Amino acid sequence: MSTSDLKIGTSNCLHKLQTSQLFTEFRRRAGVYLELVKFSHTIFALPFAFMGALLAAGGMPTAGQLFWILAAMVGARTGAMACNRLLDFGIDALNPRTKDRPLPAGQVSPWQVSLLILASYGIFIFAASRLNHICFILSPYVVIILSLYSLAKRFTSYTHYILGFSLGMSPIGAWLAVSGSLTWTPVFLGLAVLCWVSGFDLLYALQDIEFDREAGLFSLPLKLGIPATLKLAKRLHLAMLGLLFLVFLSSPYLGWLYLLAFLIAAALLHYEHQLISADDLSRIDAAFFTMNGYLSVSLFLLTAIDILLLH
Repeated sequence: MSTSDLKIGTSNCLHKLQTSQLFTEFRRRAGVYLELVKFSHTIFALPFAFMGALLAAGGMPTAGQLFWILAAMVGARTGAMACNRLLDFGIDALNPRTKDRPLPAGQVSPWQVSLLILASYGIFIFAASRLNHICFILSPYVVIILSLYSLAKRFTSYTHYILGFSLGMSPIGAWLAVSGSLTWTPVFLGLAVLCWVSGFDLLYALQDIEFDREAGLFSLPLKLGIPATLKLAKRLHLAMLGLLFLVFLSSPYLGWLYLLAFLIAAALLHYEHQLISADDLSRIDAAFFTMNGYLSVSLFLLTAIDILLLH
């Protein structure tokens, strides 16, 4: 092998090593940002947004509508979560449960999170403008509501309902994106999401009762106590089921598969509440993510099959 061949081989090896290192660093940074905004939790709201779109169209919306609804949802949720992390930076650093999140752990800086917020909300507003005029006009107000949630715990115990309202806007917004007007069906679906999210957020907040008391923060679990909070979460989830049934009654596009999805949702909510008791909160994560993820996905898939294949 000549000297020139050896140099070329060495150069190629170095180039491949550098490329591999760059790719590894990119994956690590992407993972940090995905963890920052809990991207996996998009599974809670996105299926309901697509449900709203399918119901509004009475079938499959256009590819363009689906794409911009997805872009709007990802932009809005990413901006809202990043805003929450930035505004709660000091609080998260003091809470043993949240002190290892990317921002208090120093994996990202406040200015980087600020840029992420601006970019995400920018994507949301642009996506709304590509859907229709009413979505674009309403988009700044949606940004205000989403950002308000991050401050609410400092002055009200009803933060959980604000979060529920924030996610409950998703099927209503998707309906507006497709149809440009409202009927009772998306309102019932949005209220169902409000009750569902408020209920499971109450359960999740049980982990922070002592910290909230010490930090002077507001929350309903702190105000009501654990047994009363568990009862309230059950009532909210019963209300969700009632509203999901009203969706069925108000829509001409739903049949027996949606009713099957309704029964599955009821069973999953029942099981979720069996996982937690006033004496044992150790399985809150399973109740919060696993059961609710199954619920949203199964409800969407069966509803989609019902609308697209059976009607």
